[in-house]
Amino acid sequence: MRQPLVVANWKMNMTSPEAKDYCQRLRELLQETPTLAEVVVCPPFTAIETVRNAFLGSDLQVGAQNFYPAPKGAYTGEVSISMLKALDCRYVIVGHSERRLRFGETAETIGEKVKVAIENGITPILCVGETMSERSLGMTEKVIGQQLLTCLKHLQPEQLPQVVVAYEPLWAIGSGRSATAKDAAQLAKYARQRLQRLMNGNTEAMRILYGGSVTPENIQEFAAAEGVDGVLVGGASLNADKFAAIARAYGVK
Repeated sequence: MRQPLVVANWKMNMTSPEAKDYCQRLRELLQETPTLAEVVVCPPFTAIETVRNAFLGSDLQVGAQNFYPAPKGAYTGEVSISMLKALDCRYVIVGHSERRLRFGETAETIGEKVKVAIENGITPILCVGETMSERSLGMTEKVIGQQLLTCLKHLQPEQLPQVVVAYEPLWAIGSGRSATAKDAAQLAKYARQRLQRLMNGNTEAMRILYGGSVTPENIQEFAAAEGVDGVLVGGASLNADKFAAIARAYGVK
């Protein structure tokens, strides 16, 4: 059985002092009532070490929001996967729609990042999703199928279960609108079918998340959605109490 995964994507929010206070509060909440889900916080680069230190001795994990796929070199403003590894990052988000739309990341670049992350023992959380116009034209499955195939083509079948896929419809991110649990379940089922050949039939090992305006108010429906193994949380993850409530929707110990 796949363990649920709940991931906080803080985006460009939280200074290191703010992160320390947040993590102390989150740790206290989840010590009082532990969740059955694996919980990961992905802060800005400047707060990764703060979060890592705050989580020492707990089950909480730290991740990152991005990296550059070269091992080192003249890439001003970037960080490498080895830098993340040195800070004990267990996960890294790749291909987020904001990276695609605002920074011009292509499926080829994202695919290279997935490959480098896997080779370095860090789990990539690969984001895929469609625009509202693509959805209106009935192209959701076609668009996401192509994103998956292009971004995962560098991996061997035995490596694919190490990837986490996050379905994040672009029209739902930060809009207050979310897909339905039925939408998320259908997409998860389709993604596993689409990857059947690439994974030699072992698609049940891959965790698939939903992301897009997840809140404590709507988490129960996503937690119950068949084939959806957790959530990637944006705005609601900036409040430790709200994020803890989301994590607890997957059951408590």
